[in-house]
Amino acid sequence: MPKWMRNNLGFLVLWLVLMPVALGITNAQEGSVGMKILSPEFEHNGFIPAKFTCQGEDISPALIIEGIPTAAKSLALIVDDPDATTGTWVHWVVFDIGLIARIEENSIPGKQGQNDSGRNEYGGPCPPSGTHRYFFKIYALDKKLNLSEGITKQELEKAMAGHILGQAELIGLYKKTR
Repeated sequence: MPKWMRNNLGFLVLWLVLMPVALGITNAQEGSVGMKILSPEFEHNGFIPAKFTCQGEDISPALIIEGIPTAAKSLALIVDDPDATTGTWVHWVVFDIGLIARIEENSIPGKQGQNDSGRNEYGGPCPPSGTHRYFFKIYALDKKLNLSEGITKQELEKAMAGHILGQAELIGLYKKTR
């Protein structure tokens, strides 16, 4: 190994570790501590079946959560659509979820916050035009939040600040068929 490389090896290793983080290059399904969120209903960056949208039963899909940090006390879930014409549209806010590895289809795993339709429930994909992306974001928290149902996504994010031990996201796509 050349001398210049030996002298700069620490810098090189640090650069190789930090540069992808600084650029935001991560596996979209994995979080900071190896968390993953998956669905048996659709692949990451795949199309969400109509059953889970406004053109179907409009029920929440099953979700699988892996790699929950051992120090976690609760989970929180946010589902939103950054492609909405009015800005990011919130479809589901759930918090104080127990440490579960699976959220069953059409279930309410914790307390529900308010979506952008003004309801405390899951509101499936229903884009007015084109293909939209739906981000299913799971957070492992170091405490139970004990907030009231009906809080907004912004209120949940504020309450989670400083308490996130790990997180992951799954992206599903949807385009209306008629």
